[in-house]
Amino acid sequence: MSKLKVGIVGVSRGGAYLRNYARSERTEITAICDLDQAKLEDVGKLLNLNDSQKYTDYDQFLTADIDIVIVGTPIPFHEEQVVKALEAGKHVLSEVTMANTVEGCKHIWETAKRAKGKYMLGENYMYFHFIKEWKKHIDNGMIGNIHYAEAEYIHNIRKLLMDKESGEHFWRTYRPPIHYCTHCLGPLMYLMGDDYIVKATGVGNKNTMVEEYWPSTIDMQVALFETKQGRGIKICRSQVTPRPEPHTVYYSVYGTKGFLENNRHGKDVVGMRYFEGFDKKSMPINCYENEVEAPDFAKNSHGTSDYYIAQDFLDCIEFNRTPILNEDRAFEITVPGLIAHEAAVTGNVWLDVPRFE
Repeated sequence: MSKLKVGIVGVSRGGAYLRNYARSERTEITAICDLDQAKLEDVGKLLNLNDSQKYTDYDQFLTADIDIVIVGTPIPFHEEQVVKALEAGKHVLSEVTMANTVEGCKHIWETAKRAKGKYMLGENYMYFHFIKEWKKHIDNGMIGNIHYAEAEYIHNIRKLLMDKESGEHFWRTYRPPIHYCTHCLGPLMYLMGDDYIVKATGVGNKNTMVEEYWPSTIDMQVALFETKQGRGIKICRSQVTPRPEPHTVYYSVYGTKGFLENNRHGKDVVGMRYFEGFDKKSMPINCYENEVEAPDFAKNSHGTSDYYIAQDFLDCIEFNRTPILNEDRAFEITVPGLIAHEAAVTGNVWLDVPRFE
């Protein structure tokens, strides 16, 4: 198979894929696109690209000699850019989340369903080593049938909301915490198999610590979800709550025969498990984010998850497989967060979560 030609729009946020595809024997980067001319020049020089391979205009970029488009731009641009790339016949790997509105997610979903190219959402946390190990345990029946799961993603990013020197607001200023839910819901729904969320509610509509920049500075948002199979899910999200680095990403999954959980305290690799009939008490379990056998350059980039998601997308194209995170799953792990925020600001009501088939 000849090398797949990759184009990347948004060279900063798309940097992880840029590094992986620049090193891959299966790909070559043939075009980049960014509004920041200085970044464009720096990355172009690093990749030995000529001027005709560097773009500031997205529509012109899509006319370049590329098979794959990596969308690494801010979330408000995802709908337009993903749709245009799919309509141009490209395969698309898009950064999270799918889009910032239900209508935008639906537009991408409808376009992907009729497109020739493949669409995949880049939810890398599903590719942590320990999440893949948990999946094996669950599929082998070690914790029985899952009936409840929860996740927290607490990450203080106040510095990414505004430039203190210029006063410029960045795009994250307009993103409610619970909108950025895929790091929580992606792994949980992957572990639950073919289940999906049908109802959502949420709390959290006050910003008492950082009084400007609502809704991004809402102190904490908590969402509750009900799935088609009657399971309960809780997720907590904050972008301003004081918590020193490293930030926390926590998962806990309860089944009829036991549980699995990682550690809230930073990058501690030891979690806990209980497998009824095998363990007499709760036991430590390794929760490594890195795959030991991964190339050295791939390690410590969200564990090795960025490397494995990049390779998995190439496999889907080469072997004509449906991505795990195709348009259906992308919709199912993005839209519940949008609905939960609506429920929170409306007044803690339960709302239906739409789904398309």
